[in-house]
Amino acid sequence: MQIKRSSIFATLIGIVVFSTVFFHYAEGWNWLDSLFFTVVTISTVGYGNFVPVTAAGKIGTIILIFSGLGVFALAIREFALYQIQKREEHSEWLIAHFGRHHREDPTTAANEDECPDPPTSPARQ
Repeated sequence: MQIKRSSIFATLIGIVVFSTVFFHYAEGWNWLDSLFFTVVTISTVGYGNFVPVTAAGKIGTIILIFSGLGVFALAIREFALYQIQKREEHSEWLIAHFGRHHREDPTTAANEDECPDPPTSPARQ
């Protein structure tokens, strides 16, 4: 089942925003501390400098761990797959443009090849 990258990242952002607001009101933390706790919890770093003390905060943390960690893992996976795809595309481009070491015309010197512009250079736009 193919899940769109944009929906994964939108879900992750939604979880972070919702959890930040939740901890701000449930635990009485300021916005930065609430965001910090949310990100540290989702990423499994867990510094331990903020600990929920209310029952609502503890239940919210449990829900955040189970939902947020799964979405965070999917986001990391999609980011890695994107990087691999871009690297493969670049490798294919290099092979296609620089992999030709043979010229059909024997009168042309081998060092007369011009280097093509990379696919993302401003010259190709």
